[in-house]
Amino acid sequence: MNAGKNVRPSPIAGRWYPGDEKELARKVDTYIAGAKLPEIEGSIIAIMSPHAGYLYSGPVAGYAFAAVKGFKPDLVVVVSPMHHPYTYPLLTTLHDAFVTPLGEIPVDTGAVKTLSEQLERVYGTHLTAVAQDPEHSLEIELPFLQRALDGGFHLLPVMVRDQSIPVMEALGTALAEVLKGKNTLLVASTDLSHFYPQKIALKYDYEFLRRVETFDPQSVINAEEEGVGFACGRGAVAAVMWASKILGANKIQILNHATSGDIIGKYDEVVGYGAAVMTRT
Repeated sequence: MNAGKNVRPSPIAGRWYPGDEKELARKVDTYIAGAKLPEIEGSIIAIMSPHAGYLYSGPVAGYAFAAVKGFKPDLVVVVSPMHHPYTYPLLTTLHDAFVTPLGEIPVDTGAVKTLSEQLERVYGTHLTAVAQDPEHSLEIELPFLQRALDGGFHLLPVMVRDQSIPVMEALGTALAEVLKGKNTLLVASTDLSHFYPQKIALKYDYEFLRRVETFDPQSVINAEEEGVGFACGRGAVAAVMWASKILGANKIQILNHATSGDIIGKYDEVVGYGAAVMTRT
């Protein structure tokens, strides 16, 4: 690590995922290798992956990243919720790089600036850069990217507080404009229903994933208002859906779904996890 570089320190390594480099690499590789992928139709524009601790969501996340194993994007956009009470609608990092036990990932500060300027044009808002954020849902995807992708990449991190339809559509539209013609991968970070009994959780998760498969980002956001499906990153998923559509994607495949109950055998209060790909067929 360069002494003069402004690197975001990890608040979750050693807690949400292994803090040891070799153990982390082995764990992530095991999740990816364990994925039994269906045939994926078309070229992948984006993926959806969960963001709980690896003990719980790692096996499902493995499906999303197995689908892009060996890819060589120059730029990866990770859109996640911001679970902490910042007052800004859209956030990014003030740092020049993220760090995990597997090494540093440089932030594409130019792409961040361009996206913020594009958001100002299309919606009149911008990305607010924050330092040393405590958010787990973006960082949790990074070790999977480091092990799945072939070679280094730059990161464009976006964390969402305002998950309303106008803001998420503006974000998706702005992302598509920034990414046109570039070698990129989009990642939407979300978990599904939280702390329901397994039977109820499955009902909510299946409805949310059904809406994802219809490739209708507005209905994905509306699921929670209608009380029929829940996801803490519904806005992140919808924004990535809008961007992917503009970039040519026309199909979404659900690759895997499970709950924390399926992993640890406790079914009274579970959290749901789903993995999906957005493709151009």
